[in-house]
This record gives sequence, C-alpha cells and structure tokens, in this order.
Amino acid sequence: MTENKQPKKIKVIIADDHALLREGLVKILSIEPNITVVGEAEDGNQAIELTRSKDVDIVLMDINMPNLNGIEATKIIKSEKPHVGVIALTIHDQEDYLFEMIRSGVSGYVLKDVSPDELIKTIRDVAAGQSFIPPSLITKVFQEFNRMTAQNEQPHRRYGLTGRELDVLTEIARGLSNKAIAKKLYISEKTVKNHLTNIFQKLGVSDRTQAALLAIKKNIVDI
Repeated sequence: MTENKQPKKIKVIIADDHALLREGLVKILSIEPNITVVGEAEDGNQAIELTRSKDVDIVLMDINMPNLNGIEATKIIKSEKPHVGVIALTIHDQEDYLFEMIRSGVSGYVLKDVSPDELIKTIRDVAAGQSFIPPSLITKVFQEFNRMTAQNEQPHRRYGLTGRELDVLTEIARGLSNKAIAKKLYISEKTVKNHLTNIFQKLGVSDRTQAALLAIKKNIVDI
C-alpha cells in the first residue's frame, strides 16, 4: 500500500513593526494547514536573526521598519540564504520603493490591503520558486526601469537615489519642511522621514542642511 505523503509545510517569518498587523497575518495564515508561522520580527535586525536561527521558506517583509529597514534586511538575508523567498509588504505611498526592493532580491511584492486569498496564493507561488508583482504595479516597474536607464549618467544615480528620494531631496534644497514636502508629493510625513533617513545614508551626511548643500554642489538636483 502506498503511503500518502503530506505536503511540506511552508514556514513563514513575519517582519513588521506593527504588532496588530503581525497578529492579523498570523491569524490569516494559521487557517492554512500547509503554512506555519515560525517567528515574528519587529525590525530588520530581528528578521535577519530569525532567518539565521530558524528553518524558514518565506519572509513577509515590511519595507519601513526601525533600526534596519526591509530593503537592507532583504539584501543580507538573500546574501546568506538565497533560497529563502522574501515577499515585500507595503502601503500605497511606499510604492516608489518597488524597484529598489526588486533589486535587493524580493520574489514578491504585495500591498497591505491585499486579500487573504491573494496573500496566501503569493506565499505558495513564491515558495514554489515563482515571482509575483501585482498587475497594477507592472507598468510602474517598466517606467522606473526606463527612467533609470535614461538617467543612468545623471549625478543622482551615482548615489543610488530612487526617483522619489530625488523628489524629496529637491524639495529639501528648496527649503520646504517635512509637512510641506508630504503635502506636495501626496505622501505621509512618516514616509518623508523614512526617505530622509535613506537620503542621508546614501549621501553620507547627517542632516538636511548638509544634504541640501551637497545636492546643489554636485548638481544632483535642479532647483
């Protein structure tokens, strides 16, 4: 008599700094018999440590987290355990990170308002070696790719700035406050602050004044 083998369980780590969101994801995934949550992380550093210490297949990775963001955490995880699939979790005003997350090695990219069924399908697809980007973002991928190709020789590309980071840096150089930048670019103030953290790191500066001076001096922005 042939023994029926049970499908291998997909082991998942949830990395997000919002406890309520993690709790909701755990409840959704616990319903699935072939998916099990093996760990929760509040920031990128914890996600890396859990991936090192656990047998894991998938990391659901929030992009903006304290201490170490999802982009940098993904790069480290993929360099150490390339077989682990990383699925980026994002809200709408973080979509400008899409191309940077793809470059860091994510296999999936989903918005936080995704339906439970779509999320579960994405986890299964990525665990099976496939990739997933929402159809609504495919055009954005090509647009960003074309823009990066066209602007590859421009000064800001030497610093690895994304298109949205360049927008924020331009407004910094023009003297706008975080609140004014958020209003002008239709993003939250928290997102502006996250962009500033990344901009300072990439430019090697410690405050917005230094960033503005460097941007003008190196012709990174056009004001």
